Amino acid sequence: MASYQIVTDSSTDLPAALAKELGLVVLPLKFTLEGQTYEDFLEGGALTYHEFYDRLRAGAVSKTAQITLAEFEEAFEKILAAGQDLLYIGFSSGLSGTYHCAVLAAEELRGKFPERKIITVDSLCASMGEGLLVWHACRLRDEGMPLEELAAWLESHKLQLCHLFTVDDLHFLKRGGRVSPTTAFFGTMMNIKPVLRVDDEGHLVPLGKARGRKASLAALCDQMKALVVSPQEQTVFISHGDCEEDARYLAELVQSQLGVPRVTIGQIGPVIGSHSGPGTVALFFLGSHR
Repeated sequence: MASYQIVTDSSTDLPAALAKELGLVVLPLKFTLEGQTYEDFLEGGALTYHEFYDRLRAGAVSKTAQITLAEFEEAFEKILAAGQDLLYIGFSSGLSGTYHCAVLAAEELRGKFPERKIITVDSLCASMGEGLLVWHACRLRDEGMPLEELAAWLESHKLQLCHLFTVDDLHFLKRGGRVSPTTAFFGTMMNIKPVLRVDDEGHLVPLGKARGRKASLAALCDQMKALVVSPQEQTVFISHGDCEEDARYLAELVQSQLGVPRVTIGQIGPVIGSHSGPGTVALFFLGSHR
């Protein structure tokens, strides 16, 4: 039994059953949809993922909010007061202020619990990319890796956690400033699908484009071929915005073409999905670099 607790946040988009199996404490971000605010519990909470994406398809706008300093302090203090050390693996600081709040909470609580170890790691990851990094952390914890050694492993490996994704509707990237209105208009008219990645600073950046949905999914697999290390030994994660059939198609590609033995498919939750939109498919694995 590890003497430390791993804590993360709901932007990991891990399946709830897997998060429970891993023994994680998962703190929810929030989103506001049509005037009502929800906590982003894994796999939907009060609002199912399908209902959320259907409302986006109908034109609803969802706004997201980070975890507050007070919420971090409350959650962390429960763990520390119970006599456990704590490792927090957080949502990319390049996409959210959530990690900064966790750092402030840790600094505050170190004075109150000087005998406890509190370590925070900025994953520079998002969605099930963050989830895959957390999964590796839990595996190493269960193998007996000490807290400080695990934190060092995360820092040295997080920029090998590759994020590749494509979207089906350019409207959401346009709204977030990721593509221009002109690009979105002509891209939609010509059925152009962008391929994007997360860079070393944890930001979303364009990588390429493909014409048509199947071509964009194949492009994800092709990019993985160029980056992946030892695919026959890896567990790969795929997340999707209410388009499971496309995620399964991509899983078949990476398994048949790269010999990947294990693929875990999960849904993109409302916090990430508010910005990427329905129809997003993302691929995560360990590579030589991002």
